[in-house]
Amino acid sequence: MRDQLVGVLDVGSFSARLVLVERGGSPVEPALVHKTRLRLDRALEADGALSRNGVDSIVDAVRKANRVAAEHGAHEVFPFATSSVRDAANARQVVAKVARATGTELRFLSGRREAELSFLAARRWYGASAGPLVVLDVGGGTVEIAAGAGEVATFARSLRLGAREMTRAWFGHDQASAKRMDALREHTLDQVREALGDADELTGGTRAIGCSKVLRQLARLAGARPQRDGDFVPRTLHVEDLRRWIPRLAKMPVDRRAELPGISRCRSRQALAGAIVAEALLTVCGERVEICPWSTTEGLLLTMLSGEAGGALRVA
Repeated sequence: MRDQLVGVLDVGSFSARLVLVERGGSPVEPALVHKTRLRLDRALEADGALSRNGVDSIVDAVRKANRVAAEHGAHEVFPFATSSVRDAANARQVVAKVARATGTELRFLSGRREAELSFLAARRWYGASAGPLVVLDVGGGTVEIAAGAGEVATFARSLRLGAREMTRAWFGHDQASAKRMDALREHTLDQVREALGDADELTGGTRAIGCSKVLRQLARLAGARPQRDGDFVPRTLHVEDLRRWIPRLAKMPVDRRAELPGISRCRSRQALAGAIVAEALLTVCGERVEICPWSTTEGLLLTMLSGEAGGALRVA
């Protein structure tokens, strides 16, 4: 039994993930990682609300996480839900039901805050010597972009360009046509260019970092070749590799995509939209992006471990 653990519970579309870290430790070596599978992408009803079964699955996952945290003596756990819950039409009712059933009130981080935390995580992973960074996080509902030359991001934006939402809005259950794919790419380019129009932080020497499962899976799909950099083996996703894979993904049925390296079954439907969004991001932010294993969860843990409780709990 440990009594010196802090943690983060991240409730997302595909899982509820509890990460516990020893006080004075680091997210590099978590004391425990506990995951409960979710499929909230299947629980979204026509009106944008999460179904009863979807809400019940969240309740069950939070109960399990609470039990695991208690068993390990972790009494300081920050529970938050991503856009899969935050943007649901009945988000407030979901939070209320989970609180009544489990005693845990899920929190929502603003998109800007998620971007700032992803930047902090990437900065700590690569260090000050990495120079100016632009950090890209492609989620299911939104895309976060943050940039800066120091420890804290001086530019942070959140755009409604997530892989799940773009799949629903542009492709639905139909086979993706070349016309719709081109339209999504232009839409993404327009949104990203507009958002980055006033970002003085983005210069020719800015290093692009990817902090998301979507980018990580695409890097594996594209056969990124690791290059040693100290003890870490980074993966790099190149825009030309995405341009080769996008038409191939478009021709494949969803179940065939799930057989590809790096593409999990639960994310196979959104893989095409994710690749198109990623290609547009790399077109604007650089021809390549290095894949970082840390993201929002690790940024929260770093903030909590530093003793900045107020920062960890700041959601706006």
